[in-house]
Amino acid sequence: MTVWSVELALVAALVIPLLGGAGVVALGRHPNLREAATLTAAVLLAINVAYLVGAAEARPEITLVHIAPGLDLAFRLEPLGALFAAVASGLWIVNSLYSIGYMRGNEEKNQTRFYLCFTIAIASAMGIALSANLLSMFVFYEALTLSTYPLVAHKGDARARRGAAIYLAILLGTSIGLLLPAIIAVQFIAGSTEFVAGGLLAGAASPLAAGVLLVLFAFGIGKAALMPIHPWLPHAMVAPTPVSALLHAVAVVKAGVFAMLKVGTYIFGPDLIAAAPTSGALAWIAALSIVAASVIALTKDNLKARLAFSTVSQLSYVTLGVMLASPIALLGGALQIVMHAWGKITLFMCAGGIYTATKKTEVSQMRGLGRLMPWTFAAFGIGAASVIGLPFFGGMWPKLFLTEGALDAGKLILAGALIASSILNVAYLMPLVGRGFFDRAPPAKEIRKPAPVLAVLPPVITAIGALLLFFLVGPIVDFLSPVFGLEGGGAP
Repeated sequence: MTVWSVELALVAALVIPLLGGAGVVALGRHPNLREAATLTAAVLLAINVAYLVGAAEARPEITLVHIAPGLDLAFRLEPLGALFAAVASGLWIVNSLYSIGYMRGNEEKNQTRFYLCFTIAIASAMGIALSANLLSMFVFYEALTLSTYPLVAHKGDARARRGAAIYLAILLGTSIGLLLPAIIAVQFIAGSTEFVAGGLLAGAASPLAAGVLLVLFAFGIGKAALMPIHPWLPHAMVAPTPVSALLHAVAVVKAGVFAMLKVGTYIFGPDLIAAAPTSGALAWIAALSIVAASVIALTKDNLKARLAFSTVSQLSYVTLGVMLASPIALLGGALQIVMHAWGKITLFMCAGGIYTATKKTEVSQMRGLGRLMPWTFAAFGIGAASVIGLPFFGGMWPKLFLTEGALDAGKLILAGALIASSILNVAYLMPLVGRGFFDRAPPAKEIRKPAPVLAVLPPVITAIGALLLFFLVGPIVDFLSPVFGLEGGGAP
């Protein structure tokens, strides 16, 4: 493996999705070829990222654009970024297959624009994953917001336009008003915005300055949806379900919590976070978000709204892990990015499959539908079990590590918030499975038309993935452990 080949792969991670987008536009009048261009780009990107994962320990880098001394658009491969890139690229394949079934099954308009924006969003996610510094991350972070705005507004009606406007206003407002000033302050204090092992600000910033910056980053990274910055996320549910899956599992919210984790690890470092006077308060805000969003989810009858508030809750697990600032808690936050992605994309794709077949959107309307759509409801049950954190499902591991981190820090109430959230997860997710399979089945006319195979098979695949990840966590832990100073690594 040569340095040049790895550098080329870094650039290819950005170029492949964009070339896929060009193919989508060129073949826009030929739907089969257009979708083939999307799938080809997704597969090639996943292969390229798999190659990069194998080279992550060498930490290769490349400068894309030199702006001024200390200010570069640059990529650097490291384990956290490689992990996020692997999650996003792998799930793009599944979500692309699902998008074909959903968009055609519901006869959605403007499909060429839809697939084009999807490719730009994935390219932006790759840029965030591989960024070598805060400046690069900010540029691609904003590109991700702008490229997903048309996806949220896809339906074009008043409700979609309003939801998209709220989405754009909150995400741009927080990033420009809070995140950008924080990045400028880091440059002023440290003379750089580079991601540095152990923390760029370690030894350069006082605990008080670090505390102020920590608040700016926590709320400026609006895609992490920490309360009260969260309203953009439920309002974005006006988008078609494949977009919801993109927002919640593949790119947007995962970009947010990934950015929070990367900033905590490489800009502050665990020791400075622990010394910052605001880290404790932010941990409490994250815990409140975990519980409050779960309670709100319990009150929502609309399935996508219920899943949206579930995501608000689950994202705050990562922020809590950052604020606890112990190696085991940070590892738990990193694992949450992976495990939640596979579980939550399953739930959203199942919701879309149910809608495609029945046009039903409310949990109370789904009595007996599991007998008519057994594969979809079974996949939903597995995805839900993982999100809850039940044993033998991938979602168990991050909750276990985060709880251990809270207990090690003597934060019993924070550990209690995690446990309470899991109980609430059961209460708002499992009734759909119970109603679907065990309530009296409705007449066959409830199924307007069978859901397309490509709206059923993808959530089955991701459900199996959520199950297998329970057993495959060891290599992921070994891969990430050195980042957090857990040199022993090893499976839990």
